[in-house]
Amino acid sequence: MKKWTTANIPPQSDRSIVVTGTGGIGFECALALSRAGAEVVVAGRNPAKGAEAVVRIRTAVNQAKVSFEQLDLASLQSVSAFSEKMRAKRTSLDVLINNAGVMTPPARRVTSDGFELQFGTNYLGHFALTAQLFPLLKAGVHPRVVSLSSIAARTGVIDFNNLNAERGYKPMPIYSQSKLACLMFSLELQRRSWSNGWGVESIAAHPGISRTDLLYNATGRWDASRILRATLPFMFQPAAQGALPALYATTSPAAKPGAYYGPDRMGETRGHPSIARVPHQAEDSAIAGRLWEFSEKLTGVVFR
Repeated sequence: MKKWTTANIPPQSDRSIVVTGTGGIGFECALALSRAGAEVVVAGRNPAKGAEAVVRIRTAVNQAKVSFEQLDLASLQSVSAFSEKMRAKRTSLDVLINNAGVMTPPARRVTSDGFELQFGTNYLGHFALTAQLFPLLKAGVHPRVVSLSSIAARTGVIDFNNLNAERGYKPMPIYSQSKLACLMFSLELQRRSWSNGWGVESIAAHPGISRTDLLYNATGRWDASRILRATLPFMFQPAAQGALPALYATTSPAAKPGAYYGPDRMGETRGHPSIARVPHQAEDSAIAGRLWEFSEKLTGVVFR
């Protein structure tokens, strides 16, 4: 794994991959996977940004097999519509990269289903999406689900009494909770895949601290990430570098199911892919199981 880069990606010409998110890490993943020959579906909320991403990829990659489909993770109806479209178009899917997200809106906002925006988009939307694409994934070849977490998960706490931030909203703690939930989901999905014989590999990754739309659109003028970008720009690696752990998890034959990958330098904030430290709270399988059951009730989906 030493200094693994996109040059180490094996040929992906027979692979079908859905990536959520049209910019930042999602775009860089779609670009690199298209270069490797994969059939890539870029899924995002904004059709204009989706069309722009497809044009950029096709300009960079001759005969790229890339397309855009609209998907709003803040709407369970949109998740269902996208999933139905995928199931109608194809009989299998090899990889799902759960990447798109929302970071620290300054005031509490909710999804169309009434969930707090970060928890509903970053976690519940992807939970529902994975469940509804699961029949396609189980029919895939060496199928994988790659879920993006964050170093912010280290400070996250799953508060079942305040998952929707109705008892107090603080942007960063709620973001950290959503990203901890994404990591716990990835680990729990692998445990259930093993116990149920589903044959789907679940792997988590995080991008360190990268220059992406997620950070640039984060919050207000005095947001900590904005101040850091102004005073310590060297800490923010390019999005293409930040995408490497997710690309490693997606494509490397050496990537292990149930593992967590991130950058290898400066406290996992930058560098090349390596095994990431799993926060102790993410290893609580009882909480993960409770969160899974709670999520099925909230979203109305089950994994089969």
